[in-house]
Amino acid sequence: MFTIGDFARHGRVSVRMLRHYDATGLLRPAHVDPATGYRFYTAAQLARLNRVIALKDLGFTLQQVGEILDDTLDTEELRGMLRLRRSELEDAVAAARARLIQVEARLRSIESEGHMPVHDVVLKNLPAVRVAELSATAAGYEPGDISPVIRPLYEELFRRLEEAGIAPTGPGIAYYEDAPGGGGAIVVHAGVQVSAAPRDVDGLRVHDLPAVERAATVVHRGSMDSVLPTAQSLARWIDAHGHRSVGYPREVNLECPADTAQWVTELQEPIA
Repeated sequence: MFTIGDFARHGRVSVRMLRHYDATGLLRPAHVDPATGYRFYTAAQLARLNRVIALKDLGFTLQQVGEILDDTLDTEELRGMLRLRRSELEDAVAAARARLIQVEARLRSIESEGHMPVHDVVLKNLPAVRVAELSATAAGYEPGDISPVIRPLYEELFRRLEEAGIAPTGPGIAYYEDAPGGGGAIVVHAGVQVSAAPRDVDGLRVHDLPAVERAATVVHRGSMDSVLPTAQSLARWIDAHGHRSVGYPREVNLECPADTAQWVTELQEPIA
């Protein structure tokens, strides 16, 4: 048998943790000396310890771990718990990956500070364009706030257009405005160019985006999660050439393959 210290060393856990598992009934010592209170464990108990640690690392509570190990859950319940945890972990990985992209974008912006834009900025007059759109509110204008809102909007938009028999006639066009309530919230408009008659049915709006007399435009290549360096490059160009921004830039989706890293998007910022 092993003392609690030896067992902790072999199991790569702390003595404090073993005492906690004993107190909660997850892993009782094989023997407790009645005179000294010393705890002793067997090598066979390492298997249960390993299962406890593995399930805890998957995010299960100690109560859930105990239920799983003691077979108080049936197979279907256990399968459901594991599937739910898998989904939660996948969401966490996706969120961490998106956050990493944003950190890298911010780093590139920092590295480009003090340098003139390397992107080709073009001044344009933007004609009026008819779009079909859905809109929703995002908490802010950061990519991490916009992406979770705009992607489902576009999925729902194209689903509704197909049901209505309306075919897109041009690229997707996203645009933004401050939410009426303030507080930094942003109204996100996910649109696509169409030739259908104007309408407003159940949130689906077909209308004409007004012409813009003058806009500074630049092409961004890659995921919109990494748009920050391009957007700030455009802002520096606007400032350096004596112009003033008068609104959020429109985002015109020129190419949208399945791989978002291959996207081509034109930013169109109205200026005065």
